Amino acid sequence: MKKIIALLLALVLALGMAACASTSGEGAVETVTSGVLTVATSPDFAPYEFYAIDENGTPQLAGFDIALAQYIADYMGLELEVVPMDFDGVLLELANKSVDIGLAGLSPDPERMDAMDFSDIYYQGGQSFVCLQDNKDQFASLADANQAGLSIGAQIGSIQEDLAMANSPEADLISLPKVTDIISELLTGKLDGAYIETVVAQSYQKNYPELCVVLDVPYDVEGSAVGVSKGNEALLAKVNEAIAAALADGSMDDFVAQANEQATGDIIEGLVD
Repeated sequence: MKKIIALLLALVLALGMAACASTSGEGAVETVTSGVLTVATSPDFAPYEFYAIDENGTPQLAGFDIALAQYIADYMGLELEVVPMDFDGVLLELANKSVDIGLAGLSPDPERMDAMDFSDIYYQGGQSFVCLQDNKDQFASLADANQAGLSIGAQIGSIQEDLAMANSPEADLISLPKVTDIISELLTGKLDGAYIETVVAQSYQKNYPELCVVLDVPYDVEGSAVGVSKGNEALLAKVNEAIAAALADGSMDDFVAQANEQATGDIIEGLVD
């Protein structure tokens, strides 16, 4: 009997040591909070991330970035904590290493690589110039968006802000914290046009038919990546593994399809109380 007890104790000890090795050994993944994947997002970017109103009238975080965040957390055996904030806050929190990853339709811009690492591309996208349907004939090419006296919008800290500065330097650039602010200013005529990610612009156009996705905007990096806390190589490797798995098993396609469907329903874009 003593031998059996001794063997059981040895087995428990061995399992405990193995568990410790999986979380604290060489190559182990360290997170801001042990056992939790903390994710920063900016929920004003449907179908990437937004609030869908459920049957009880309660806003719930939705979008294919949110679904991917859950997939990555599950893949790593971690609990998921999503922290909504403005887009420039996502960049700041990643730079400060206050969160583990950022999922907010981020493009792997080389200028951001001092502040964060980037995963592999998980979604191929594009960039567009948007205006009102009534004004679409005014913009036959991007050159028409580069004129003094025009007010052109873009989100603060975004790739679209860089594109606006590059393509419309003669216009008045109006940088706003949320895409919802940009859409509102377009609809009220305070902006003549704006630079917005294509799939996001198309989502808004479904809800506001008076908008027009009028021009494609050339951009070298046509895709979105996960922003990862700088220097956390083990975390970056696991995120890339999860992305590869989600692409291979068809989950990412399902996430995008579901998000596009939800984005045409009752939603809120922007922070909620």
